[in-house]
Amino acid sequence: MTSSSSAAKFGLRDRLAYAATGCLAMVLLAGQPVWAEEANPVLAKVNGAEIRQSDVALAEEELGPSLAQMDPATKKDNVLAFLIDMKIVAKAAEAKKIEERDDFKARLAFTRNRLLMDNLLAVEGKAATTEDAMKKVYDDASKQITGEQEVHARHILVETEDEAKAIEDELKKGADFAELAKKKSKDPGASDGGDLGFFTKEQMVPEFSTVAFALEPGKISDPVKSQFGWHIIKVEEKRNRKAPDFEQVKAQIETYVTRKAQADYVAKLRETAKVERMDQPTEAAKPDAMKPADSKMAPSKK
Repeated sequence: MTSSSSAAKFGLRDRLAYAATGCLAMVLLAGQPVWAEEANPVLAKVNGAEIRQSDVALAEEELGPSLAQMDPATKKDNVLAFLIDMKIVAKAAEAKKIEERDDFKARLAFTRNRLLMDNLLAVEGKAATTEDAMKKVYDDASKQITGEQEVHARHILVETEDEAKAIEDELKKGADFAELAKKKSKDPGASDGGDLGFFTKEQMVPEFSTVAFALEPGKISDPVKSQFGWHIIKVEEKRNRKAPDFEQVKAQIETYVTRKAQADYVAKLRETAKVERMDQPTEAAKPDAMKPADSKMAPSKK
């Protein structure tokens, strides 16, 4: 085996295991650069077979998570050592005719199809993700958000009605709401004075929302029962909800537009494909495996 102090830090077994299970899709979705000859030097040779800078770059993407904590020099050394070992072991596998085994052929065919699919979908997704397309998604979503009422409230959550009534009495005597929340509320947000930030009606259970949206700013509720216990609610502020700035949610929109374009492309191809499901009746509904995630613009906390 080729010498390298890095081998001790990054064992062959670990490297091969990760390479076998790593996500090839991520490599292709990132896109592969075209390397000029002068920018793609030969870094090593194994039995005459070259390993170039482009090979190292590809392997770094594939092995990414396991290299995250390494400095650049150590990373390069480890990746090169991995590629050297891979060449050596692959050559040994050829000598043992591993590639003639049925299980190898099946995995190779699967990997080829997966790479072809990922590469084409990456191209289609990138082509669809234009600034205009993203702005349209943003504008459509903004229209649905703008004008909806939000409430900024605090609450104190306790187990029993008696506890809630005792807290209500303390508040009527002038106790500070936030301080009581820190001391007595069982809600995870108690350390923040029971602050729930801004929320819409649909984001809270009905019993809570009905009371919170009926209160005027500065007012404190009577005890309110929900599935979580007993609440005392204080409304801090009310406002009409505003959509976040485009730049704030651009990354989410880009992901949505890309996935939707890919899903639409697959759906279009599926319409002309002859698919026979032997495990289901002929009339069974076709699966929609490429359905994109919903686009959401989360409300600000404060």
